Amino acid sequence: MFAILKKEINTFFASPIGYLVIAVFLLLNGLFLWLFKGQFNILDNGFADLSSFFLLTPWILIFLVPAVTMRSFADEKKQGTLELLLTKPISHLHIVLGKYLGAFALILIALIPTLLYAYTISKLGNPEGNLDLGSIMGSYFGLLFLVAAYTAIGVFSSSLSDNQIVAFIIAVFICFFFYFGFEGLSNYNLFEDLFYIEKLGMESHFKSMSRGVLDTRDIIYFLSVTVLFVILTTLNIKRTNQ
Repeated sequence: MFAILKKEINTFFASPIGYLVIAVFLLLNGLFLWLFKGQFNILDNGFADLSSFFLLTPWILIFLVPAVTMRSFADEKKQGTLELLLTKPISHLHIVLGKYLGAFALILIALIPTLLYAYTISKLGNPEGNLDLGSIMGSYFGLLFLVAAYTAIGVFSSSLSDNQIVAFIIAVFICFFFYFGFEGLSNYNLFEDLFYIEKLGMESHFKSMSRGVLDTRDIIYFLSVTVLFVILTTLNIKRTNQ
């Protein structure tokens, strides 16, 4: 598993892919948060907080994470190297975890420089250092779990096709549905008061963690979604090998 993880990370940074992903992520956040006029501009909000960043980033990640994961298994299938990989003395689950952790690590590396935003906001506050650390730490934990779930969905989507574009589109759709779809369906009150359908969506749990309170229900939700798609990917790879 660790050999595959190392190979994935080396592949990302041996080509422009890894650097491009990090650059695009930071550039988009920087433009919307500090330069472009609008609801996400921190300087225009007049408040020393990062709520705009945590509102914007999940939407950027909906496209960025699938762009990273789309090649995970699709590229192996297209080049015909998946069958060779499956003959190695390693379990299907470890192969999936190696691919998953490689993509997850790259997104984490992209998130690390954004910690500078918190430092900048702290310096801009009046008085200096006036910052809600609890909310920011909770939001970053929420982002970690959100990235974990997005990455699992992306790797699963990549295992469905040998075409990277198809894998990308499938992953974007599933991520979008899990993040916003259930929230949108809740507006129609399909189950009345018997069942809160928005609780099935990621947005509700991410917002809950963004308040600075780490509820075990939110953590269990994200872990369940992640584990579910890792298992589905493993089963799909096994089916492919039969």
